[in-house]
Amino acid sequence: MFGDMKAFLKWTLIAVIVGIIVGFVGTGFHYAVEFATELRQTFPALILILPFGGVYIAWIYKICGAENHGGTNLVIDTVRENKTVPIVTVPIIFVGTVITHLCGGSSGREGAALQIGSSISHAVGEAINLDEKDMHVMTMCGMSAAFAALFGTPVTAAVFSIEVVSIGIMHFSALVPCVISALSALMVAEIFFVSPTHFTILKYCEFNPANVIRVIALSIMCAFVSILFCMVMKKVSALYKKYLPNQFLKAIVGGFIVIVLTAIVGNQDYNGAGMDIIADAFSGDIVWYAFLLKIIFTAFTLGAGFKGGEIVPTFFTGATFGNVASKLVGLNSSFGTGIGLVCLFCGVTNCPLTSMVLSVELFGSWGLPFFAIACATSYMLSGYIGLYSEQKIVYSKTKAEFIDKKAK
Repeated sequence: MFGDMKAFLKWTLIAVIVGIIVGFVGTGFHYAVEFATELRQTFPALILILPFGGVYIAWIYKICGAENHGGTNLVIDTVRENKTVPIVTVPIIFVGTVITHLCGGSSGREGAALQIGSSISHAVGEAINLDEKDMHVMTMCGMSAAFAALFGTPVTAAVFSIEVVSIGIMHFSALVPCVISALSALMVAEIFFVSPTHFTILKYCEFNPANVIRVIALSIMCAFVSILFCMVMKKVSALYKKYLPNQFLKAIVGGFIVIVLTAIVGNQDYNGAGMDIIADAFSGDIVWYAFLLKIIFTAFTLGAGFKGGEIVPTFFTGATFGNVASKLVGLNSSFGTGIGLVCLFCGVTNCPLTSMVLSVELFGSWGLPFFAIACATSYMLSGYIGLYSEQKIVYSKTKAEFIDKKAK
């Protein structure tokens, strides 16, 4: 009992320290990205400098010796192995993501946040001489804090950090530090008036067998869209690497591709994170092809070396697809938008428990039975593909069988 209490006090103190530090940096990151987004929306012509922004990002990474930085995959790998997320990650991913949003690249921010949080927590762990096993927990602790500071979903942040690394096994030893660091970071963010991410579903469906079947039907379609999302992301990235191995040339070409795509579409709805379009999907109709365009814009942006993350584009893709597909199965479009958002997140991250918790923190608890069956369906049918190639699927999705293979 004394040993358990000692460990509890140790991790509580460490988690609060990590949460406060990451909370401050995460808050600054949030406002920097928001300012960049507002500036681009005020001056849409900023998209014309996207290729130059990409070159600048590539140059920053080169002079910092981080050309081959593994991004979020490195963070995941660090939890399992004796690897380091260098502290230089903080300024370069911070600046790189802000530039991407300023110039109109289609990107999120959570990938950058996870790298910032894990880099800071790793530095704290080294400063207090933690051993290797504790350093793995520190990485998850930093991930939780950063995710919570940006999205305002602390329980989702904690569960995600524990679940995403090895699907089928959860490191519950990290539960206390992850929860406390996430809550500490959230409190810091709230002090500086960072609003939690929340969407309002205008109309829920009655819980009955017919609506459960409709939700399952929508979830099946979402599972296949999640596979499409991951496949396009990886295919475009592979094409860039094959034909444009030079980072600077890749950034220039990728920037011009996004500019041309924007000109063809005729608006900038698919540039940046697109949080306003996600909100619109809950209250109105969305063009049927919106989810496809977001996948394409995001793949050509991130594949070219621009920074940010894939989760918010996943929200966009899921919300817009759910809005349209809900009409095919007879669900209210606002409710279908929420189902689509959560199912896509589940399918691309392979994190069903996180997705269920996310539905509660984003929408409230009323629809949890629907979201639970939706996440379970999406998880089983999304296969063994995922956003993060270093993520391990430890147990089969369809039977009680140990498979231990990395996500495709």
